[in-house]
Amino acid sequence: MSAAAPAIAASPLDLFAAERAPGRMHLDLAVPGIHCAGCIRRIEAAVRALPGVEQARVNFTTRRLGVDWRAGAQRPDAIVSAVEALGFEVHPFAAGEAAAGDATDASRQLLRAMVVAGFAATNIMLLSVSVWSGAAAATRDLFHAISAAIAVPAIAYAGQPFFRSALAALRHGRTNMDVPISIGVLLATAMSLHETLTSGPHAYFDGATALLFFLLIGRYLDSMMRDRARAGVAQLLKQSARGALTLTADGGTEYRPIESVAPGMQVLVAAGERIPVDGMVVAGASSIDRSLVTGESLPEPVGEGATVLAGTLNIDGALTLRTTAVGESSFIADVVRLMEAAEGGRDRYVRLADRAARWYAPLVHATAALTALGWLALGFGWHPALTAAAAVLIITCPCALGLAVPAVQVTAASLLLRRGLLVKDGGALERLAEVDIVVFDKTGTITLGRPELCGALPLGAADAAVALALAMRSMHPLSRALTRVARAAGVAPAAIGDVRERPGYGLETEIDGEAVRLGRPDWVDPALGPVPPSRLQLAFRRGAAPAVLLGFEDAVRPDAARAVGRLKAMGLDVRILSGDREAAVRRVAETLGIADWAAGCTPADKVAAVEALRAQGRRVLMVGDGLNDGPALAAGHASMAPSTASDVGQTAADLLFLGEELAAVPTAIDVARRSRRHVVQNFALAIGYNALAVPVAIVGLATPLIAAIAMSTSSILVIANALRLRIAGRGA
Repeated sequence: MSAAAPAIAASPLDLFAAERAPGRMHLDLAVPGIHCAGCIRRIEAAVRALPGVEQARVNFTTRRLGVDWRAGAQRPDAIVSAVEALGFEVHPFAAGEAAAGDATDASRQLLRAMVVAGFAATNIMLLSVSVWSGAAAATRDLFHAISAAIAVPAIAYAGQPFFRSALAALRHGRTNMDVPISIGVLLATAMSLHETLTSGPHAYFDGATALLFFLLIGRYLDSMMRDRARAGVAQLLKQSARGALTLTADGGTEYRPIESVAPGMQVLVAAGERIPVDGMVVAGASSIDRSLVTGESLPEPVGEGATVLAGTLNIDGALTLRTTAVGESSFIADVVRLMEAAEGGRDRYVRLADRAARWYAPLVHATAALTALGWLALGFGWHPALTAAAAVLIITCPCALGLAVPAVQVTAASLLLRRGLLVKDGGALERLAEVDIVVFDKTGTITLGRPELCGALPLGAADAAVALALAMRSMHPLSRALTRVARAAGVAPAAIGDVRERPGYGLETEIDGEAVRLGRPDWVDPALGPVPPSRLQLAFRRGAAPAVLLGFEDAVRPDAARAVGRLKAMGLDVRILSGDREAAVRRVAETLGIADWAAGCTPADKVAAVEALRAQGRRVLMVGDGLNDGPALAAGHASMAPSTASDVGQTAADLLFLGEELAAVPTAIDVARRSRRHVVQNFALAIGYNALAVPVAIVGLATPLIAAIAMSTSSILVIANALRLRIAGRGA
């Protein structure tokens, strides 16, 4: 720990604190129990209230709490205690820790609980049919006993997600939606056991298990959708090298874990390897794929004195680097921090279900309590008073409320999948419905992201065969494009001898005493001069024959102009933010009629532009594909990426479109807007149901069983309304 650490009682947690700036300490904590915007608000408010704390930010995707405080003014263990006091488990956040595994485990637990509750509800309902049909007292008591034997262990297991949440809330003096659910289920179960043991005529095991079953359906659907958006930062960290081959003082080499590589050390990077550190080239020449920084896949030549960044790809030559930054100081670490900071803003989005939940729990508690007190005040005994209160708790159970959003999300996700779009985060559909501006990356998003030969192959059969043989020996994107075209034209590679590769320039060989070159035009034939930055060109020359230029371009997606026009017709602004060269971006923008564009953008530039739009009150849909787009995708109100995107782009985006058509973007927005209307309709159904059913339960006209049936009916109505979205989508 830094020498500037607080001069107060030491704690084991001090080892996990770091000095990010002079006099300012930072600590990252994992809080796996975070599950909604309310959790985020409570945790951040509690930590910010501590003396000396300057900032507390929760990242919902990674369940990470980052805290900054003035050195000497606070202790890490006091921060942990403040979070634990709210009922959350907390521990130091390990480097590279991701919540994807925990999220998947939670979904599996919900699925198992749902299956148990469904099995119990189905079997108990079959037994209840005989009781409803007027079974004799002995038969009724037997069936009640069998129902109890099935229900009690099933409720004890399937109800755990609600019981644990409710208990944690009550222990810390707060309430949530799970408190009335738990009270209603336990009260109905206890009264049913009393009826069974006293040979009473009524038992409500079927209602309690059915209640849990419908609630768990909603919880599982919601958890399943959330699981698809957990690993963006983890995927980005995979771009970081685990070690590096360093030069020793005696001229030898030593492989070191990346944690033990320090600035000033010399690192060897072979062709085809990702560069493990930020550094400066001290020996060698090569071409570097800097798509991590610019999004542009066309390699850039580097030589002695050039600066390279961790995560970029060394294509065709060996390099020796002097390390300038590594680990937490490297470019990759900066991008990780950009992504997490950007996601923090999105995590503060409060979904419709969260807004509805704020008033639900206290209102239901008050209604049930007043019902019980009213019955007692009117002279009725505790049994009818508790029966009426249980009926209120069950009939107001938020099954329909809990299903209102996930039922629509799953239906919309299925509809979009049939149209070639994969929805990773159901909550993003709500945000997508609100966007008012679409920001596109260029390379690989508006364009196909791969160079294509302009026109036909301008070489004779013999020269084409030789050019193919050379191109097949290179990993350069233009060589690959030439290989694709030649093979598609039926060209067979010529038999050639030794091929020499000049990193950053091209390839050469000799045939019948003649020099043959394929590569940069000014290297193949100096008379051609340097290639303008806006042009993608190779040249081929055999002997003294004139050089032949091969022009390439990154083609715009075939339907891009139509998709942009449709977005504008929907009332959306369209903008381009690209890391590519100005001339290339201008050409695409003019082709598509997009007036607002920017070129040469780094990941930080893109995030700053998106955040500036957000500060103006705009709701941004970010559409990008590259590693450099990851932070901007996380910063957007919603985000999309093509299926050809990098791992980071795919995991940071909310939706992926699987084909080559850009029409997927306006299609997704249209479905999201219709989904939001169905969600609002579902809430109206749920609220209307409660407005009609609660008075019936209060006056004692609904037993817990009737309440459970009414609750199930409202849930079925909500699901049926969600399915209308799919039916309407077939004709759209």
